[in-house]
Amino acid sequence: MVATFLPPFIEPAALLPQLRGRGYAVLAPAGVAALCGFGPQALDELKPAWDDLQPDRYLKDGGNYRKRRHSCFVSDRGKLVQAPHRAHWQSEEYNALHGGMRRWFEPMQADTIAQPAWTRLLQALADVCTGLKGAQPWYVEAHQFRIDTTDGIGRPTPEGAHRDGVDLVAVLLVDRHGISGGETRVFDATGPDGQRFTLTEPWTLMLLDDERVIHESTPIQPLGDYGYRDTLVLTYRAGGFQGDAP
Repeated sequence: MVATFLPPFIEPAALLPQLRGRGYAVLAPAGVAALCGFGPQALDELKPAWDDLQPDRYLKDGGNYRKRRHSCFVSDRGKLVQAPHRAHWQSEEYNALHGGMRRWFEPMQADTIAQPAWTRLLQALADVCTGLKGAQPWYVEAHQFRIDTTDGIGRPTPEGAHRDGVDLVAVLLVDRHGISGGETRVFDATGPDGQRFTLTEPWTLMLLDDERVIHESTPIQPLGDYGYRDTLVLTYRAGGFQGDAP
């Protein structure tokens, strides 16, 4: 039997002190609802979109286990605007496996972005960024992921333990079905401190100060014939999107 460690949940009021002190924080679904100011079921309106993600054709390991969509936004002075569709780009410094190439993924569906919970979620997290690092425009990349067991095993982070080259990373578990594994591991980027836990409740939120910690998720395996793990990853960056000219 493999031990499963529970997430180190905190209350929303402790979010900024925890991020300043440890570089990461985890909120239970009720805490996410309180942070965003909506009901506990509001985010469930987004879930159906994960059944229509498109295959990731850029996986260098040759796998078929990842589907995704990707869109970008800018949050500035309390207003969220969708940016024109663009490629996702990371340098090789932050992604040794897939860095250095422009990856064009299908955009998020319009009816997903139109949900009131979507704007409130992204704005609430922009407020966290402002509280942590000061008021400024925040450039947001939104990634919908489904990691499945089509290949017998699915890899949430095929690049291994990494940073993303942004200011703040938000990982929300949307669903997990028929799998084992998918353990989250967070490490201090400059020291031995680390923690491991498994996100199991839909709409659990993990926040990471990307300058201070590195993270990874372990592979998933099916409990039966097929399983999957759905996540929403939101990255917030000051100064522009990655790949923009300085």
